[in-house]
Amino acid sequence: MTAKEMNISTTSMVSENFNITWSYNVTPNAQYLVRVHFCDIVSSSQSKIRFLLYIGSYLSQEIDPYKRMGRLATPFFVDFVVDSDDSGLMNISIGPDSSSSVKNAFLNGVEIMEMMRESEFVKPKQKSVFVIVGPFLGGLVLVCIFGGLLFIRLRCRKSESVGTSKWPSFTAYKGSAPSNKMSQQSSPSREGTTNASPVLDLYLGLKIPFFEIQLATSNFDTKLHIGKGGFGNVYRGTLRTGVKVAVKRSEPGSSQGIPEFQMEIMVLFKIRHRHLVSLIGYCDEGLEMILVYELMEKGTLREHLYNSKLPCLSWKQRLEICLGAARGIDYLHKGATGGIIHRDVKSTNILLDENLVAKVADFGLSKSGPPGHTHVSTFVKGTFGYLDPEYFMTQQLTQKSDVFSFGVVLLEVLCARPAINPTLPREQVNLAEWGMFCKKKGLLDQIVDPSVKAQINPNSLRKFVEIAEKCLQEYGADRPSLSDVAWDLEYALQLQQTAIVGEPYDSTTGASSLLWSSIIRCLPSVTSEFYSDEMAILGEAEIGTVFLS
Repeated sequence: MTAKEMNISTTSMVSENFNITWSYNVTPNAQYLVRVHFCDIVSSSQSKIRFLLYIGSYLSQEIDPYKRMGRLATPFFVDFVVDSDDSGLMNISIGPDSSSSVKNAFLNGVEIMEMMRESEFVKPKQKSVFVIVGPFLGGLVLVCIFGGLLFIRLRCRKSESVGTSKWPSFTAYKGSAPSNKMSQQSSPSREGTTNASPVLDLYLGLKIPFFEIQLATSNFDTKLHIGKGGFGNVYRGTLRTGVKVAVKRSEPGSSQGIPEFQMEIMVLFKIRHRHLVSLIGYCDEGLEMILVYELMEKGTLREHLYNSKLPCLSWKQRLEICLGAARGIDYLHKGATGGIIHRDVKSTNILLDENLVAKVADFGLSKSGPPGHTHVSTFVKGTFGYLDPEYFMTQQLTQKSDVFSFGVVLLEVLCARPAINPTLPREQVNLAEWGMFCKKKGLLDQIVDPSVKAQINPNSLRKFVEIAEKCLQEYGADRPSLSDVAWDLEYALQLQQTAIVGEPYDSTTGASSLLWSSIIRCLPSVTSEFYSDEMAILGEAEIGTVFLS
């Protein structure tokens, strides 16, 4: 059978006595092992669903998924030994629990296996040796065949190239729980759980024991707490090797969970780039989900732009940071088969090291897709103020969605204000809309960050604003690629660094021929520098991309 949900709220049947029942043909007066599978894949967040399971007319059991597993979308099963009656039918039902705040129930699968002995309800009959041994040998042969096929399949999967493999289902390590008295004859019951790592053996080289992380963070000392995000709290730490790290620990109720944890490890395991933050390891012992990164000493880009006591970034530093971030995101788009879309580009996800080198972080919402496809259809996720309006309306995610978000970041860098500021007048709340309005009215210079306004070369400013405007086009087809954005930012940086007077700026061609020749004389090879930076990839990058379903 396939997974079923009662979903009473969508029907007219709201009675708490309403059940869903399945009837199975069974041998009369025989004994069966009934294994019932559950996995809450219907709830969007952890809820208080409790419901009742009925087998026959004499067996009932309360099912509380969160009391058993403590985590959403985690499979488990419960076994029962049941005697069939003389009707030849076995009824299995689910129904709501009157004490549950959520009136719903679900069932994902049932296995019914007849046990190789007579029920106590029927007087045993003498059987021939063939009748007893034959089914046993047949079952043994089937088990051997199944085991052999499973072994061959596992061997084939291990031998496949990692570059073409998909992210597999979670590995299930089954354990037993204390027995419960479930049948009229006090038959034993045992419970199987999948309380295991959501990351396969492919990533075991990055696994860090929990006690090592406790030691590195002084058992998550609040004095070492340096931030909090959608995944959980972030702590500063030092491994026993002396490496300084940032430790991101998931907490209950966070907006990100197992899928984001899984995606983050997949992305950072497979690609390396100078402008992408490096993953040092992870921990998934028990219910823990912990990610360990290289420590970015200077924090987030946002912290250096506004609402901070940190030193103000110069315009040249801001251009270099934007250029580095653009290169990192562009490598995500192009550096692996099918490309990876970040889906949450914003100033808090651009980190700075001790030399103010930008590195893009937080890949939990990232999405990858097969080559040749222009978009990925998916539910809308991201951060308000940075969301691509086309993605929001069509639910079709493209690389140009990242370009729009990056355009908002460019305006943040220029204006030193949040993407959304509800304290401002209504027309100024959204930075992207307000910035483009000011651009059309010729007022953009009035919202430039006053702390850097006097530093900016007018040609550099015009080019920078032109880049942001292209990124913020309503339709993705009208936006540039991140490689084009990176190239234009390189050009804006050179305009800032090269003081050239007397030649007019031409927005249609980028610059006059004299300006180009002057820049080229100042730079031995801009193209070769950019190309070499794009190719700064470690060996893992050759692995490729894993598709996330």
